[in-house]
Amino acid sequence: MARQIHIRVDDDIYEELCNYMVVSGQTMQDCLSIAIRQMLVRAKAEPLQNNNGYKFIDLFAGIGGMRIAFESAGGQCVYSNEWNKYSQQTYFANFGVQPDGDITKVNAENIPDHDILVAGFPCQPFSIAGVSKKNSLGRATGFEDKTQGTLFFDVCRILKAKRPKAFMLENVKNLCSHDKGRTFRVIQESLEELNYKVFFKIVDGKQYVPQHRERIVIVGFDMERYGNGIDFAFRLSPPEKQPVVKDILESAPDRKYTLSDKLWTYLQNYAAKHREAGNGFGYGIAPLDGVTRTISARYYKDGSEILIEQRGKNPRRLTPRECARLQGFPDTFKIPVSDTQAYKQFGNSVVVPLMSDIARLIVSRLEVLDTTPCEFHAEESLRREAV
Repeated sequence: MARQIHIRVDDDIYEELCNYMVVSGQTMQDCLSIAIRQMLVRAKAEPLQNNNGYKFIDLFAGIGGMRIAFESAGGQCVYSNEWNKYSQQTYFANFGVQPDGDITKVNAENIPDHDILVAGFPCQPFSIAGVSKKNSLGRATGFEDKTQGTLFFDVCRILKAKRPKAFMLENVKNLCSHDKGRTFRVIQESLEELNYKVFFKIVDGKQYVPQHRERIVIVGFDMERYGNGIDFAFRLSPPEKQPVVKDILESAPDRKYTLSDKLWTYLQNYAAKHREAGNGFGYGIAPLDGVTRTISARYYKDGSEILIEQRGKNPRRLTPRECARLQGFPDTFKIPVSDTQAYKQFGNSVVVPLMSDIARLIVSRLEVLDTTPCEFHAEESLRREAV
């Protein structure tokens, strides 16, 4: 719920606000809301509670799923960045921090020093025109040539400027095949060019939550600091008992989540039409003793990919709280936005316990690397090559 207040400002402040609105592309209300949040954060700023933990930054932070994961591994977040104002609102409600805005306008040198860079960057195609021309002239190309104009470029420039010990990137499974595999090849080459040892794996959240959700996770360690003999394995430790859909359901969901007769009829007819055409498109009734399809940011439209059957009534969509549970967020996680925004946010988020597991693996590996001489890692690498 939003409340109204009326404030007066001096002419010079009003002019500055108008200029900032033009530069930022935000409304006056958004500009003032952000300024007030930042003021409140500074007013109640607290010293870091864990001075011994690894420091990390949270880029393309969304609503903070990665932050929860790395804090659970003992890390301390020293910087966060998220451009979407509604996600910023949820992030602020849960962490008391107003994330920075447009990453492309952030000076990398101004970002605090950190040990681990964490980012769930969007997948974008890379332009090959400039690279192709340089190749034809026999000139070398670097990540700045290959990734310029994409948000991955901003990840690279921050890695180059701040040189963290490690990074963890998360993206959709299709990143591997995007643009006929070229996108992922450029990503690997760019990270390796920055002298990081890169590891990656496609992981599925269904062992941690009742949802089939495949994502690619890319992990890297600084070879300038640790040498080239670094090793890392995605040895995950999911719970022994796999959660099922009925574990996340609310006991008395509001009637508003039940599909209307009109929408339910439309979804059934739509599914029937595609069945006749030999396609698999259509709604999905989630098995109570199984796992659901992947929840996406479009879930707010009709909820058709994950519906809950109801005796004597039309099926219903998941509630926002159930979506939070489906992604592994704790029930203490606050949802201060509308249902529409909540569905988008959880559909875009990560499986928190899975990412927490990987975060612990990264922190454990760093603890070993930081207590082992660099020469040892190089010798290990030579022994493996000899074998």
